[in-house]
Amino acid sequence: MDFLQQGYLGKNDWWRYLVGTLFIFFLWQFLGVIPLVYVAYEHAGNLKTLLASAEVQFSNLGIDNNLMLGLMLLTGIFGVIAIVIALKLFHKRSFKSVLTARKKFDWKRVAMGFTITAIVALIGFYLTIQQADENLVWNFSPEKFYPLLIVSFVLFPFQTGTEEFLFRGYLMQWFGTGLNSRFAALLITGVLFGIVHGANPEVAKLGSSVMVFYIGTGIFYGLTTLLDDGLELSFGMHTANNIMAALLISTDWTIIHTDALYIDYSEPSVDATMLIPVLIGYPLLTLFFAKIYHWNDWKTKLFSPLNEPKTTSLNEIDNY
Repeated sequence: MDFLQQGYLGKNDWWRYLVGTLFIFFLWQFLGVIPLVYVAYEHAGNLKTLLASAEVQFSNLGIDNNLMLGLMLLTGIFGVIAIVIALKLFHKRSFKSVLTARKKFDWKRVAMGFTITAIVALIGFYLTIQQADENLVWNFSPEKFYPLLIVSFVLFPFQTGTEEFLFRGYLMQWFGTGLNSRFAALLITGVLFGIVHGANPEVAKLGSSVMVFYIGTGIFYGLTTLLDDGLELSFGMHTANNIMAALLISTDWTIIHTDALYIDYSEPSVDATMLIPVLIGYPLLTLFFAKIYHWNDWKTKLFSPLNEPKTTSLNEIDNY
């Protein structure tokens, strides 16, 4: 039984997936933001100021950047809990079934995805500071950076985990089994991943063209999940990407403002360099992982029908 076929395990009626998805988003995006809204309200003092500040991500309320980041990432804990509950409550199957088709979750693969992405990010960071002008300002402050380091490594895995477990796990299995199409599941979840990130202020600042990056990233993560029969690599890459973004360079127009090593005060713009990860970086990483993990028979893994397996009874679920 491969990764997408595990979507047939337990109770897999379409309405269960729909209710489960709504339940996950409720806990993740509604209950999860209550602590953040409460702290923001305490700083705003009144509802009018709070609502006005929400348009700029509460950045003008004087909330400590590390506290703000922690509250934003706290929603990820609610998200992971919601996915676990949805699987048990609506589908009667294990959490691992949306993580991997292997007998055990492969943390070595997570480390590989994390390490490769971190190295690429650090190389890009080095090239950026070598070409920097006066708009890129050194910002290191021990009393702010070290707490940022702790918050990032403790809480970002929950934030990226929620997105990976939901999009590359739960939703990909739903669309795959529901449409009996691996490729449709890959494309739909990639587009949905981009749409969810379309609410980020980066899109308003840079324009809709930045959606190419978000959708391309979603498809790349989904591709590695299908070819590798698990989302360990995508989880590692996604987590490293977000942690590096928080630690290295921050701006005042992105969704997350941090006390990073550098602050970029330049006016943002979209150019061809934004397409480099999608058109060059992701294909090269795919080929690299294919060589390392011996990915074969891509046609079957990406385009063959799912064919519901014989083993879907509740008595067999513990094996998965």
